[in-house]
Amino acid sequence: MASAPASALLERRLGPFDAAAIIVSNVIGGGILFTPPQVAARVPDPWWFLGTWLAGGLLAFAGAMAYAELAAVRPRAGGEYVYLRAAFGNLLAFLSGWTSFVAGFAGAIAASASVLAFYLSRFIPWVGSDAVAVTVPLPLVTLTITPQTMTALAAIWLMALVHRRGVGPGRIVSNLLASLKVGALLLFIGLGVAWGTGDVAHLQPIDHAPIAPTTWLFALIPVMFTYSGWNAAGYIAEEVRDPGRNVPRALALGTLTVIAIYVCLNALYLFVFPVQTLATLQGSVLDKIAESLLGAAAGDIMGVVSIVGLLASISAMTFAGPRVYFAMARDGLFFASAARVHPVHKTPAVAIVAQSIWATLLVLTGRADSLTTYTGFAVVLFAGLGVMSLFMLRRQEPDAPRPYRALGYPVAPAVFAVASTLIVGNALWTDLGRPLLEGRALGPSAAGLFVIGMGLPLYWWLARRRAGASS
Repeated sequence: MASAPASALLERRLGPFDAAAIIVSNVIGGGILFTPPQVAARVPDPWWFLGTWLAGGLLAFAGAMAYAELAAVRPRAGGEYVYLRAAFGNLLAFLSGWTSFVAGFAGAIAASASVLAFYLSRFIPWVGSDAVAVTVPLPLVTLTITPQTMTALAAIWLMALVHRRGVGPGRIVSNLLASLKVGALLLFIGLGVAWGTGDVAHLQPIDHAPIAPTTWLFALIPVMFTYSGWNAAGYIAEEVRDPGRNVPRALALGTLTVIAIYVCLNALYLFVFPVQTLATLQGSVLDKIAESLLGAAAGDIMGVVSIVGLLASISAMTFAGPRVYFAMARDGLFFASAARVHPVHKTPAVAIVAQSIWATLLVLTGRADSLTTYTGFAVVLFAGLGVMSLFMLRRQEPDAPRPYRALGYPVAPAVFAVASTLIVGNALWTDLGRPLLEGRALGPSAAGLFVIGMGLPLYWWLARRRAGASS
């Protein structure tokens, strides 16, 4: 591939802590507030429950160490898009980037912003109101404007403005929000253990029928989705100083921090509620845990923590996601304007705005939750393929300089790839294969395949344009 012009290159201004903060903010978001009951319902045993979260964390760390080598070899913006393109070609790389755009980042931003409005309504009731102010009917969808959607859009565009203004402001906001988030969660865990009202008996194993392997694999999907974002440093590798050294450090530091927080949080959840009760909880688990441990005032405090955490997640995704579309456009696999670098701020400004516009439409149409549910398995799918790229590139480019070599290679990345294959295969069999055989309704993963497949016509159109331009 020809080298990109200087105008299409980003500046290296980030250190390892900056990149690790983006990982922590990207991972610890709305998922940990809502997914533990789903996992508890599928693995109703405290040790199996905690083991599932630990297993998901170890898989994430194995994937992170594989990405560390890939990013050190190819320190470019775009993350797995870059690795998939090098290992498997344009089509698979494009579909990963397409899924990131329509759901992985924009969908998650829209969902997080909507949840943020809900938390703000705890303190300012009208901002969470779903009272319809205006509706705008369009051919396929209707845009609905409410105080809640306007609050969500304010958060989306605030972060878009910050990150469009430059890596410097974005780095400051990201580091501040990540530090506040981690500090508050650690303080909450410490106070909960020291002074909270719970029962260690809730952590005792339960006599029950053996948990089927397929059920456990299905429980890993929301866990892996909640850990998704561990690869965020790969997306911004082009902007990290000394990437061969600092990107692996950031991936290790960020992922290990998340694992520790998630396992401790879920142990605290079980300290407060038996696993069977945890499985029945609705809404944010963190709020209910705080109120049970420390009283109603603690629930308000954790509401503030959740607001900070969601803002941090929106910030991190606004930072990382546009680097994928920027990289695609630079390679001729997305709209060319997305490859523009702001002449003053040195950011992929058009890509940032495009992602925010799509997130806006998802908020106004209420489609964000559906998209993220449909494509949850795709997070595991493309991460697994990204790790498989490591094996392909080791074989295709045996003499390429490797400033960092993946920890535990080849066993750790192979375990990640096999686990990802089993998780995705089980999801597709449960949601697509078995329903077709039994004449039942298809599950969300089947809809996710459709969402991914919707990118094919765009890919073929872009490929024809690219071929025409080069002829």
